[in-house]
Amino acid sequence: MKNISLVLGSGGARGMAHIGVIEQLEKEGYKIKEVIGCSMGAVVGGIYCAGYLQEYKHWLISLTKLDVFKLLDFTFSTQGFIKGEKVFKAIEQLIGDQRIENFKIPFTAVAADLNSRKEIHYSSGSLFKALRASIAIPTIFTPVIEGKAQLVDGGIVNPLPLNLVHINDIDLVVAVNVNSGQYEVKSSQVVNKEKAAYEKMLDAFRTQILKIDTSAEEQIEKFGYFDLITKSYDMTQDRLTELMISIHKPDIVAEISRDACGIFEFYRANEIIEEGRVALLKAFSNYNKVQSAENILRSLLSQKTPLA
Repeated sequence: MKNISLVLGSGGARGMAHIGVIEQLEKEGYKIKEVIGCSMGAVVGGIYCAGYLQEYKHWLISLTKLDVFKLLDFTFSTQGFIKGEKVFKAIEQLIGDQRIENFKIPFTAVAADLNSRKEIHYSSGSLFKALRASIAIPTIFTPVIEGKAQLVDGGIVNPLPLNLVHINDIDLVVAVNVNSGQYEVKSSQVVNKEKAAYEKMLDAFRTQILKIDTSAEEQIEKFGYFDLITKSYDMTQDRLTELMISIHKPDIVAEISRDACGIFEFYRANEIIEEGRVALLKAFSNYNKVQSAENILRSLLSQKTPLA
């Protein structure tokens, strides 16, 4: 049995793919020795380490579009339009609050402090406190105020925190990037359907909370206000993720396309969880091919060539 250090990246509802990754790793007989997560990666990783992944999965699968919308507690705050209290209350009713230091599997959640401009690493204390800070996407979720700190989504500084891996007694480092640029081609019918769902779900804050000037939106043909925010954020995460993978070189990287689903499409749990499972199998297949080729090369190089 090989020991795994698992690093789970940020990515909104796409982070449900982490569940499929974890389930497949366990099915294949790997032992997860530590989990490091950012944003939705922290949510899935933390709940897994607490021992409640199956309960959380079943809850996600039960969500409808209306359920998801009801969990978005809109606010008039200038720092964000979602408080995030409803969703964590729902999860707390499911699993209760947990202390990270009591987990059998070591866990770290990554957030960022806007005031000190530093990463914040939660490896002890309240799980929900850590998760709420880690998912606080700027301008979308309101920051978590902790003393002088204003804590937001760790994805703004470290969307795939490979630098926090402890390499002792670890055979493989597995990273899951749910913001992959390996885009899928969707039919226009599917794209239009998803866009319509977004517009309906976000209409409350677009017209009532943010008071957006529609004439300004008309001047931007491709991107509305929400798209501009998320796509700008995506570009930053892309570069940081590429840098982390380049520097720390995980053994295996499971890639889930950014267009697999939208940031709030939690009602697509079954589909996205399966995306994670398939992505891990593909990543392991590629890894095994490379290992096999390297073994053949080492064997050839070790053979003595007779002198002419």
